[in-house]
Amino acid sequence: MSILQSPLMRKLSAFVALSDDDLEILARFHRRRRTFPSGHELVHEGHRNQSAFILAEGWAFSYKMLPNGDRQIVDFQIPGDFLGLRSTLFRTSDHSVEAITPIKASEVLTSDILDGFAQAPRLAVAVLWAASRDEAMVVEHLVNLGRRLAEERMAHLLLELGARLTLADMGDRTGFDCPLTQYHLADALGLTAVHVNRVLRHLREEGLVTFRKGHVTFDDFEALTDLAGFDTDYLDQGGPLLR
Repeated sequence: MSILQSPLMRKLSAFVALSDDDLEILARFHRRRRTFPSGHELVHEGHRNQSAFILAEGWAFSYKMLPNGDRQIVDFQIPGDFLGLRSTLFRTSDHSVEAITPIKASEVLTSDILDGFAQAPRLAVAVLWAASRDEAMVVEHLVNLGRRLAEERMAHLLLELGARLTLADMGDRTGFDCPLTQYHLADALGLTAVHVNRVLRHLREEGLVTFRKGHVTFDDFEALTDLAGFDTDYLDQGGPLLR
């Protein structure tokens, strides 16, 4: 896959029109392509000198472990996302990242990032936008956990994933393939797996969304959007702001 067709390029192009020089620097980020099995932990909370990764194929999730063994999933990562970007700048990683499916990802060292940003300021701004967008998603997830009802949480998460996957050319308003289990959804939404099952059944019976056999189908996209109060403004993927 060329850099022009890469998920990361499609994602960054939603914010900035990158020059040929920017693309050359970006291509260097993909030199160390690696494959990992599902369940592999790419970033380890508390470890030092961690690399970051750019996800090219497959799904992953970032999470925190509590002392009692409970897990809070902070976000899901799809192709085009950075994995553990903060870990290259912090002294120790503040979270872990695990592969949900078999994945392909490019390892990016701290030196790669700093050298690339020094040579390509527009690329640095584009990556800052991507990081800011990730932060905006975490804010929405916090609102999900703190204030939205269970059905609203689920609807909002599925709509957000659909919007992100549409940008990566992996989904649309009809739905998307999704490898998440009810346990993943439970740990992301602060629910039990049993409650997740009930919520998904209720949304399906209401004719809003169906999650079956690894595929999410938006049965009534507009009504589901209204239920979740979902607004894509925080994803900021309407087109390049910098040209």
